[in-house]
Amino acid sequence: MGNRLNGFGDCSIEVERACPIELTLHIIGGKWKGVIINILSKKDTRFNELKRLIPGISQRMLTLQLRELEADGIVKRKVEETIPIKVGYSLTHQGESLTPIIQSMRMWGNDYISKNE
Repeated sequence: MGNRLNGFGDCSIEVERACPIELTLHIIGGKWKGVIINILSKKDTRFNELKRLIPGISQRMLTLQLRELEADGIVKRKVEETIPIKVGYSLTHQGESLTPIIQSMRMWGNDYISKNE
């Protein structure tokens, strides 16, 4: 995780209890990270399959989101030295621990949508 935690350990007393929440939102926040985590929670997936499963995401954005998740210890990248080279992604143990959180967020979102349509 390294430098990506800068500022999250320096909480004032007033907001100390909210800091872990803000850190979690920082790590899983972003337009595509929740979707990526959700897909990887079901099975290990190669880059091109992830791109196909997420309509509208550009190759550049998928790469960026995966790199951030990898830097935060949520996703593990595996390169197979074949021809052509195959790159696969899976959740780390830390990433797997996010699965119930993502599922709860999906249920909350579905409930919110149904109540506000």
